[in-house]
Amino acid sequence: MSWALYAMLGVPLGAVALSAFDGWRLARAATLVAGLVSLALAIWIAITVEHGRVIVAAGGWLRVDSLGAVFLLTTGLLYAMTGIFSIGYLGVDQGRAGFPGFAKRYFALVNLFGWSMLLVPLAADFGTLWVAVELTTIVSALLVAIDRTDAALEASWKYILIASSGLGIALASIVVLYATGTHALGSAYLPRFQSFLLHAHGLSPDAVRLAFVLSLVGFGTKVGFVPTHTWLPDAHSEAPAPVSALLSGSLLAAAFYAILRFFQVAVAAGERSFAEHALIVFGVISLVAASFFVLRQSNYKRLLAYSSIEHMGIIALGIGFGAPLAVAGALLHVITHASAKGLAFFGSGSLLRGYDTKEIDGVTGAGRAMPWTGPMFLAAALALCGLPLSGVFRSEFQIVLGGFAQAQYVGVALLLVFVNVAFFGVIWHSGRMVLSRAAAPVAGVAAPRERSAWMIAAMLGCLFVVIALGVHLPGDLAALLANASHSLAAPL
Repeated sequence: MSWALYAMLGVPLGAVALSAFDGWRLARAATLVAGLVSLALAIWIAITVEHGRVIVAAGGWLRVDSLGAVFLLTTGLLYAMTGIFSIGYLGVDQGRAGFPGFAKRYFALVNLFGWSMLLVPLAADFGTLWVAVELTTIVSALLVAIDRTDAALEASWKYILIASSGLGIALASIVVLYATGTHALGSAYLPRFQSFLLHAHGLSPDAVRLAFVLSLVGFGTKVGFVPTHTWLPDAHSEAPAPVSALLSGSLLAAAFYAILRFFQVAVAAGERSFAEHALIVFGVISLVAASFFVLRQSNYKRLLAYSSIEHMGIIALGIGFGAPLAVAGALLHVITHASAKGLAFFGSGSLLRGYDTKEIDGVTGAGRAMPWTGPMFLAAALALCGLPLSGVFRSEFQIVLGGFAQAQYVGVALLLVFVNVAFFGVIWHSGRMVLSRAAAPVAGVAAPRERSAWMIAAMLGCLFVVIALGVHLPGDLAALLANASHSLAAPL
C-alpha cells in the first residue's frame, strides 16, 4: 500500500508541472484530475487503516494511521471540490487581459497548496511535520495575494508575519521535546512520533507540558485560536473564494493535526489532564470571542472567517472533554465543518461573481436572483449553526453528549450558549442576503445571476456530504473515527 502514499504526493506535483504549460485549459484539467484522484486515494487509504493498520513508505519518512487518514479525507474532499469550483470561478474572467497567465499561476499554486496540506498528515516525525506546515504558510500566502490588490497584499504580509512568528514558537516546542527525548533516545535521533510514544515514560513531565503549551500557542496561531487569530479574517476575506474554502476547511485542520501529535505524546507521558484542560481553555476563549465577532460583521467573507474560529474552538473543546464519544465527535467535526465551510465559501464566491460586492448589505434577494447559490448558501449557514440532520449537528451533538459523560458541565454550558450566539449572527446575516426582497434594478448594471455550472456542481458536492453525514454515518467512517479517537486516548 506504500504506493498510495507516493501517488498521493506525486499526483498534485504532476498537476503543478502541467499547469506551467501554455493554455489554462490544461491547467484546469490537471487540477480537476489531481483533486479527484487525491480524494479517491484518501478514501482508499482511510478504508485501509480504519481498523488500526499503519502504512509506512519512503524508509519510514512517510506514515499514515487512522488519525492522519481523517485529515487526509478532509484535504482530499476540499482539494477536489476546489478544483471543480475554480474552473467556473476563474472562467468568468476569461476575457480579461492577462487571464491565461493569471490562471496558470493560480492553478499551479492551488495544486502546490493541496500537495503541502496532504504532506502534513503523511509526515512521520515532528521535523517533517513542521516543514510541511511552514510550506502551507508560504504557498497560501502567495494565493492570498494573487489578486495583487492593496488589501490582498496587506492581508498576505500580515498572515506571513503572524503565522511565521507562531511557527517559530512551534519549532521551539519541537526543540524542547527533542531535548527531553535525549535522556531516553540518545543524543542524536530522528524525532519520530512512534519513538516518543514508545519512550514517553522517560520524558520529563515538565518538558512535555512546556512543549505542549508551546505547540498549542505556535500551531494554534495557524489554527486561528484567540488571541493569535488576527490574520485569519483578513486573509480569508481577501483570498479568492475557493482558496478561502481551502484555508478554512483544510489549512486550519492541518495545523490542529500538528497539535494532536503533541497531545498524543502528552497523554503517553501521563499528562493527559493537563493537555485536555489547556485545550478547553483555548477552545472556550476562541468560541466566546468568535461568536461575538460574528454578530457585528458587515462583510460576508469575514463573517465566515470568524465562524471558522468558532468551530476550531468547538473541536478543541471536543478533544479537551476527553470522552471517547466527544473525541470521535471532534474528529468528525473536522470533516463536517470542512464540507459545510467549503459550501459556504463557494457560495460566497458565487455571490461575489453575481453581485460584485462582499458587503452583506449589498446582497439582497439572492434566493430568487440566484436560485441555486442562494438556497445553498443559506443551507451552509444553517449547517454551520448545527441544524438537525446536518453533519455538523451530528458531530456537535456527540461532543455535547461526551462532555456530559465526563461531567464537563461548565464547558458544555459555555459551548451551548455561545454556539447559539453565533447561530443568531450567522442566520440573521445570511437570511437577510437570501430571503430579503431584491433591490430595484439599476440602469446599466447587470442583474445578478448564476455564472457557471461548475460552481454549482462543487456546491452540490459539498452539500451532499453535509447532508449525507447528518443522515447516516457510514460504518467505515465510524470505525476510522473510533480508532483515531482511541489512538488519542491510548496512543501506545
